[in-house]
Amino acid sequence: MEGGSATGANATGALARKVIYFDFDKSEIKPEFADVVLAHARNLTSHPGFKLKLEGNTDERGTREYNIGLGERRAQAVRRAMMLQGVAESQLTTVSFGAERPAVEGDDEAAWAQNRRVELVYAP
Repeated sequence: MEGGSATGANATGALARKVIYFDFDKSEIKPEFADVVLAHARNLTSHPGFKLKLEGNTDERGTREYNIGLGERRAQAVRRAMMLQGVAESQLTTVSFGAERPAVEGDDEAAWAQNRRVELVYAP
């Protein structure tokens, strides 16, 4: 890709999408995000030098400990799905922020739905 960027400004389609959302209290990847996982997995297998950090997040409900665990399960689910597509383990790292880094502030389902996510962050 241009300028050495893993998914530069030219990324289109599923590769341009860098967030996978989850249902309440779930860590299973929803079918509508399968194309996002596949696109990034293909990008990584085509570029063995690329590294991707999977950042698991939750909404604010639940204890801190529970949310850290849930965020980790979400990140690991994406990691496993990518590895099944041939991505090398060394290209993927996971971290869980639990509810510590909300994408949206608010105490309603619309806000919570935006916070239940795994963000795909390519290493510079």
